[in-house]
Amino acid sequence: MIPQPMILSPDALSRREFLGRSATGLGAAALSYLLARDGYAATAEGKRFGGLPGVPHFAPKAKRVIYLFMNGAPTHVDLYDWKPKLKEMHGQPVPQEYLGDRRFSSMTADPKGKLLLAPIEPFQQHGQSGAWVSSLMPHVAGMADDLCFVKSLHTDAVNHAPAISLVLSGAQLPGRPTLGAWLSYGLGSETEELPSFVVMTSLSKNTSCGQIFYEFYWSSGFLPTRYQGVKFRSGNEPVLYLSNPNGLSAEVKRDLLDDVARLNEMKLHDCGDPEIATRIAQYEMSYRMQTSVPELADLSKEPADVLESYGPQVREPGTFAHNCLMARRLIERGSRCVQLMHAGWDQHNSLTTELYTQCRDTDQPSAALVQDLKRLGLLEDTLVVWGGEFGRTPFIQGNFNDRPRWGRDHHPYAYTVWMAGGGVKPGITYGESDDLGINAISNPVHIHDLQATLLHLLGIDHTRLTFRFQGRDFRLTDVHGDVVKGILA
Repeated sequence: MIPQPMILSPDALSRREFLGRSATGLGAAALSYLLARDGYAATAEGKRFGGLPGVPHFAPKAKRVIYLFMNGAPTHVDLYDWKPKLKEMHGQPVPQEYLGDRRFSSMTADPKGKLLLAPIEPFQQHGQSGAWVSSLMPHVAGMADDLCFVKSLHTDAVNHAPAISLVLSGAQLPGRPTLGAWLSYGLGSETEELPSFVVMTSLSKNTSCGQIFYEFYWSSGFLPTRYQGVKFRSGNEPVLYLSNPNGLSAEVKRDLLDDVARLNEMKLHDCGDPEIATRIAQYEMSYRMQTSVPELADLSKEPADVLESYGPQVREPGTFAHNCLMARRLIERGSRCVQLMHAGWDQHNSLTTELYTQCRDTDQPSAALVQDLKRLGLLEDTLVVWGGEFGRTPFIQGNFNDRPRWGRDHHPYAYTVWMAGGGVKPGITYGESDDLGINAISNPVHIHDLQATLLHLLGIDHTRLTFRFQGRDFRLTDVHGDVVKGILA
C-alpha cells in the first residue's frame, strides 16, 4: 500500500516544497505505471519481467543478443575480406581513384602515395558456402556454414570512441541509450534473478594497444538508469558486496530492504522521480543476486569437453574465453543482452605481432560459444554478433621495410562483421567491398541499417521504439536505418 503524503499547513511549505508536492498526483500515477509495467507479464514468448506493452511489435526470430565487440577495430582485409588484387599490388601506391576525397584519421591525413599491404597470412575457402577466412581464424573458419558475413558495413566516424558510441548508441557523442539498454527498456527480461543487460570486458595479456572501456559504451543515456548495463568484474567475484556482513542474517537483510523500500516508495510517491524506482529495483536485484551470481560463476558442473572447447583460458576470470562461457550461462538463465568487449585490436604498428595474439585469444572462444549455443538448442533464438567499430586501411601505416612494425590505420568505409543464429541466414556472404577492400560497392550496410536489423530480429520496429527526451522522440537508429532484408532467414 502506498503511504499517503503528510498534510502540512501552506505556511509551513517553501516554494520548492509546494511545487514538489503539487506533483504528488503525477508521482502516484508514475508509481502505478512503474509497478504495473515492472511486474509479471505473460507474453506469447513466455513469462517476462518489465518491458513495454505491445513490444515486441511482431513475432521475433531472436529473444536475446550476445554482442562480441572487438574494441580497436579488427582488420577486415587480414581476417575475412579476401582481395587477390591487394596481394597482387603489394607494395604499390594506392590508386587515387579508390580514395577520392575520403577522410582518414590524423595519423594518415593525406593517404596519397601510401603503399598497399597484402594480407599477412593466407586465406582459404571453407564449408559448402565457400566463405573466405584467414588462417588466423581457424576455429571461426570451421563453422563458416553457420555464419552470415556482412562485408559492406560502413560508418561515419574515424576515431575509436565516437565510432564505438555510434555502433552501440546510434550517436557519436555520449549520452544516448545503448543497444542493451533499449532492449531492456522495450522487452524487459526473462528473469528477475540476474540483470537483463550485462557487460564484461577483457584484454589480451601483455598487449600494448589496448583501448579504454568508457562507461558510456553500456549507458542507459536518458532512459532510467535501471536499464544501464551491469558490468561484471574480472576475478572470482564478478559483483561486489553480494555477501552479507558478519552478523547480518538473511532475515534481517530482508527486513532492512523492506523498510528501505517503503521509505523509497514514499519519496517516489512525493516527487515521481523514476530514479527512485530504479533504486528500489536495484536493491531487490542485488538481494536476489546473492544466490544467482555465485551459482552463475560456478563452473564445476560444466562438462569437461565443453570447457575444453572454449580453450585453455576458460577457467581464468577476466579472459575473453571465460567471458564467452559466462555469456552463454547468462542468456541460458534469462539475461536479454550480453555485451563482451575485448580490447587490443588497434594495430597501428603491431600487425605482425599482436594481431596473432588477438586472434589466438578470441578465435576459439567465439566459435565455441556459437557451437555451444547450437548444442543446447539456444542458437535458434539467440543472435550472436562479432565485429568492431570500423575496419583498417588496406594500405600500410609505418615503414614498408620494417615488417615487425607494420600497421594499418582506421578505416570506416568498408569492413566486415559476422552474425549467427537468431533469424539470420547461415552460410552466406552479404555485400561486397571493392577489389582493394577500400569502399563498400555492393549492398552497402550503414551502422544504422545494422541496428535496425538487430531490432527487427528481436521483433521490434526500430521506428516505433522511442523515448521522449527534451521535446524529441529519440530512438536507437536516430532518424535513419533500413532493415537489411537480404540476411533474414
